[in-house]
Amino acid sequence: MRTVGIEAMNAFAGTAYLDVRKLAEHRKLDTARFENLLMKEKSVALPYEDPITFGVNAAKPIVDALSAAEKDRIEMVITCTESAFDFGKSMSTYCHSLLGLNRNCRLFELKNACYSGVAGIQAAVNFVLSQASPGAKALVIATDVSRFMVEEGGDALTADWSFAEPSSGSGAVAMLISEQPHVFQVDVGANGYYGYEVMDTCRPTPDGDAGDSDLSLLSYLDCCENAFREYNKRVPDANYAETFTYLAYHCPFGGMVKGAHRNMMRKLLQAKPQVIEDDFQRRVTPGMIYCQRVANIMGATASLALASTIEHGNFERPRRVGVFSYGSGCCSEFFSGVVRAEGQQRLRAMRIKQHLDRRTELTLDEYDRLLVGNNAVKLGTRNVELDTSFISRARSALGKPVLFLKQIKEFHREYEWIG
Repeated sequence: MRTVGIEAMNAFAGTAYLDVRKLAEHRKLDTARFENLLMKEKSVALPYEDPITFGVNAAKPIVDALSAAEKDRIEMVITCTESAFDFGKSMSTYCHSLLGLNRNCRLFELKNACYSGVAGIQAAVNFVLSQASPGAKALVIATDVSRFMVEEGGDALTADWSFAEPSSGSGAVAMLISEQPHVFQVDVGANGYYGYEVMDTCRPTPDGDAGDSDLSLLSYLDCCENAFREYNKRVPDANYAETFTYLAYHCPFGGMVKGAHRNMMRKLLQAKPQVIEDDFQRRVTPGMIYCQRVANIMGATASLALASTIEHGNFERPRRVGVFSYGSGCCSEFFSGVVRAEGQQRLRAMRIKQHLDRRTELTLDEYDRLLVGNNAVKLGTRNVELDTSFISRARSALGKPVLFLKQIKEFHREYEWIG
């Protein structure tokens, strides 16, 4: 059987972040409830940052590392998002152009809440496996930006962001999928997917989110269990405790992952509390380290958890990683793959931690002003020139060229490289 998986991978989480403990104190949130989130920081999109800038900044180091011949073998670009700013035009067209890719390329976009990134991975994997174009590569860009514009009225779905706000981030993960899975070799055919219609969270208007947090938690737990059970039918020898050295969960917030893992360990293995806690610390926490510093980046979160696992795990010898993705509405999937020392070395060369360390910390006053001013670039904006003086220190914080949104002219977005 042919090998396939992630040849190269990188994450980009913007130029600014907020300390979520300070935000919780600022919003006067209940301390005990906040502690259950298990979050530390959240990336915040500045007015001149959008899903395109996040996605291209994540993908550019991957593309730049390719030879001209290898670059020309990228024959598919998939953007995976719930933050698209156009109902027809795919963001993949902007990414494709800004990255200077071959025009003989399929360009399209996928949406299914937080599941979109894994949907993109699987679409790309199957394209490579199909051998419709032997040797071709696919670039998958999962990119999302959180919004905080409440919806008026209604009883079932609310827009109470008191605890959602600290856990909602912005960022992107880019992955090159090919027959050379240097970073993550997919276990072909080892997939369990599970989905049904549920109204847990949604974006009923272009710039508004609404949700039922209790229903979302129940749906996440239900999908986690049943996606793995389907995986187990296809891989009968798989054991939840022993087959996977690490587990990378989609991480809306750390506490949700911990609850899901506890539920799985109880139901599948009848494990005792201390065993569950030890297992969580050993197999799950490596995948949460970056998620705790970026927060939930929706379609890119499962991939960010995988990147964090690869960066922080022990891969002196090949080890299998199980990945769970959940998207509200809903669809979910459990799949797996193998990581080797080479994969960890290649991912660490992308210097994701250094990027996170160099972001600018926003003051709470700057953050509150951003929530008001950011409306200038909401979906449907026809013409605007971005104010580059707002938190200008962030534009050079990373110490390398960064793509920013410059202006919008008659709906068309124009970008510029700074640094």
